[in-house]
Amino acid sequence: MHRSKRLFNFQLLPFNFKRASCFLLLASCICACSFNPSYQGPGVKNLQGEWQQDSVANKKQLISYSVYRFTFNCDSFFVRMENFSKVNYGADTCMKSGHWFEYAKGNYNQRNDTLHLKGFYCHADYSLKDPGGCFTTGVYEDYFKITKQPDSLLDMLPLNNNTIPVKLKLIKRLVCVPKAL
Repeated sequence: MHRSKRLFNFQLLPFNFKRASCFLLLASCICACSFNPSYQGPGVKNLQGEWQQDSVANKKQLISYSVYRFTFNCDSFFVRMENFSKVNYGADTCMKSGHWFEYAKGNYNQRNDTLHLKGFYCHADYSLKDPGGCFTTGVYEDYFKITKQPDSLLDMLPLNNNTIPVKLKLIKRLVCVPKAL
């Protein structure tokens, strides 16, 4: 009867080599992983607060538009989008004759003049929406170009297909107090 030769027999290695190999494997696993931060990040100081859009330029000529209310707290955001439309995009029980609200929450970051928002569509009480039903569900992601203004004004231009400028005014300043995640 023919016995096949083993190419490598771990049991024949010296004990110190086994220990060093196990330590090296464990160290490489630990170094490859990183833990999520346990607290919110500080966010952008001059964005901290509640911001309201009062009006939309030329809204009478527009088929549809949104009026925004943003809350930036540390590195998190919450946005309320008050939508108006002359065209019914869905069931009238959802769109309420061309006037409805949508909400989103998540994290943001700013690089140079670009504000990136990424999160999820949610309800007014911050709970996540279930897929299906009325309105938009799932991932919310948007980019805005920010124009420097006085401390209590913020001009943002959406970088998606909507090119209607968003002019916000500060209605309440907030101070970032990082919360545990």
